[in-house]
Amino acid sequence: MQGLSLAWGILAVIGMVVGFIPCLGWTNWFNIPFAVAGLIVSFIVHVSSPSQQRGSSLAGIILCLVAILLGAKRLALGWGLF
Repeated sequence: MQGLSLAWGILAVIGMVVGFIPCLGWTNWFNIPFAVAGLIVSFIVHVSSPSQQRGSSLAGIILCLVAILLGAKRLALGWGLF
């Protein structure tokens, strides 16, 4: 599950980067809910893991938060269209 949360965070960041390409900002409408789901999964894995094995889930949490915040900022700058 640790690997899943890390992979989900990486995919969310990749989707956010694609959303920064001009005329593809609308992809953040799909990426933000994907990153929110990844954040929830990563948080559940982080809480349920022993304290020695929380590195990958913490990285997944951070990556999903970055994808949500920067993706929302990109949507706001492009008025949700561009």
